Amino acid sequence: MEAAQTETPPAVQDEETAPAFASVVPPLRIGIGYDVHRLVAARPLILGGVRVPHDRGLAGHSDADVLCHAVIDALLGAAGLPDIGCQFPADDPQYAGADSLQLLGSVRKLLAERQWRVINVDSTIVAQRPRLAGYVPEMQTNLARALGVAAVTVGVKSTTTEGLDAIGAGRGIGVHAVALLMHDPSLQDCACITPR
Repeated sequence: MEAAQTETPPAVQDEETAPAFASVVPPLRIGIGYDVHRLVAARPLILGGVRVPHDRGLAGHSDADVLCHAVIDALLGAAGLPDIGCQFPADDPQYAGADSLQLLGSVRKLLAERQWRVINVDSTIVAQRPRLAGYVPEMQTNLARALGVAAVTVGVKSTTTEGLDAIGAGRGIGVHAVALLMHDPSLQDCACITPR
C-alpha cells in the first residue's frame, strides 16, 4: 500500500506580484439588498417614486421608499461600500423627508466615481395590500432614470405572502433587490456624495 500523498500548497506569491494580484478588480460584481418598513397612518405610500393610493404609508426618516432603499443597498453591496444607513444616516436632519430617488441618484454618482457601471437591477416588492401591478411600469421608469439606464434593465415585481407573517397581516411592506455592476475604467470622475 502506497503512502498517502499530501498536496503541496500553491506557491506563495513573491512580494512583487502580490500587490498587483490584490489590486485586481473583478469585472462584474453582484449585490443584494433588503428593506422593510411598517405601514402607519398619516403617511403617503411611495414606492419607486410613485405615490400609490392607500390608507396608510411607510414609516421612516426619509420618504420611506422601501423599493429605492433595497435597490440602494444592493448597489452599495455590489460595490463593496457601506450600507444605506452609513451613507444617509437616519439621525441626520438633512435626510428628513428626503426623496429616495434623489438618494438613488447620489448612489449612482458614488458608483461612477469608483468606475462601476450599473448593468441591471431586479427587485420584488412583498406587500399584501395594496395591489401594485398597475404602478410597476412607472416605478421601473423612475428607477431607470435615477440610475441612468434603460427601463428594460430594471425589474420590478410584486407579490404577497398569502396572508402569512406581519407583511401578510398588512403591517408593513418589504423589498428584495439584486444588482449587477461592471467595472468600467472609462467612466469619468464626477461630483458625488462623500462616503461616511
